[in-house]
Amino acid sequence: MFAVTMEASTLRTFHQWVRGQIGNGPVRLLVFFAALLFATGAVAQSRLDDIAARGTLRVGMTGDYRPFSQRDAAGGYTGLDVDMANNLAEALGVKVEIVPTTWASLLPDLSSGKFDIGMGGISITLPRQRLAFFSRPVMRVGKAAIARCADKDRFQTLAEIDRAGIKVIVNPGGTNERFDRANLHQADIVGFPDNARIFDELVAGKADLMITDAVETKLQQKLHPELCAIHPDQPFDFGELGYLLPRDIVLKQFVDQWLHIAVENGLWRGLLEKYLGS
Repeated sequence: MFAVTMEASTLRTFHQWVRGQIGNGPVRLLVFFAALLFATGAVAQSRLDDIAARGTLRVGMTGDYRPFSQRDAAGGYTGLDVDMANNLAEALGVKVEIVPTTWASLLPDLSSGKFDIGMGGISITLPRQRLAFFSRPVMRVGKAAIARCADKDRFQTLAEIDRAGIKVIVNPGGTNERFDRANLHQADIVGFPDNARIFDELVAGKADLMITDAVETKLQQKLHPELCAIHPDQPFDFGELGYLLPRDIVLKQFVDQWLHIAVENGLWRGLLEKYLGS
């Protein structure tokens, strides 16, 4: 990618000069653009250069999706992707700055330049892919249900869930809500804005179940013995998690290579065992 800074009249004059020098041969167009790059010096600077110059890697996180990121009352962040963010910053030779965001504002915040990379259990979707890049996938997931253990046998299929009077709780603005609204037409979809407390609402009987990433259902049944994940190894659909990036190929290539190394040297597996026990 490059940015052309010449005015239109200057560009036409330059084109005519190049044509006069090299004629109408089959390589004229390629030579013209090569000469144009040289003349303008207009190679776009990567976000990677900006990060290095700034000395900080700005990481967008919602802070409400365990085990990937969790924000405490004092404003500190912990989780698998917090550790990964620190490792990425170390690889870049910079410090980490965590930028709070929400599921609904992930893309607007990225587009407006509030952060350099989004981390914390972000689903790779085609609508997001239209507006941004993703790293290589970090985990295969899919949507699964979680309910109070006494009720889990009632909700084995989407057909059993999608019935009048069934309350499905959801955090607004993310892929959980999109899945519910695409697949549930009879059940009541109940929005609850605090994703960090949503499972407490489920335990308290404020809803019948929740549908979220299977990996989260496995973790939450450990944290809440009253809740049971419903066939999380056979989710309702296919999904993958990755890191959200601006449309900057240089930054993406660096992140993908760093991630490849993190997988091959055991860092990723070690963090999975630390936070998920598997």
